[in-house]
Amino acid sequence: MAITCLSVPAFAETCAASRYGYGGGRTASGERMNPNAMTAAHRARPFGSHVTVTSHSTGRSVTVRINDRGPFVKGRCIDLSTAAARVLGMSGTVMVSLR
Repeated sequence: MAITCLSVPAFAETCAASRYGYGGGRTASGERMNPNAMTAAHRARPFGSHVTVTSHSTGRSVTVRINDRGPFVKGRCIDLSTAAARVLGMSGTVMVSLR
């Protein structure tokens, strides 16, 4: 008897990402927004979950913690903190893959 295990991400997406980073205000999870933290806003993923975001244009990846809700713009699935966007080399919106 052979058992095969496949490692498949539970929830993968490809979409446009944007940057946000207005420090000082509260996020939907209740913590203060820190533009220098590796955090992001997502509409559905649970607070505290970690997501690896890979830019299609640069090939760079960053792992962020979900601590806010959004983005609320059609076609976008994640808003990245200023620091996370910087790691990806973002300017404006970019196509990304999430896992």
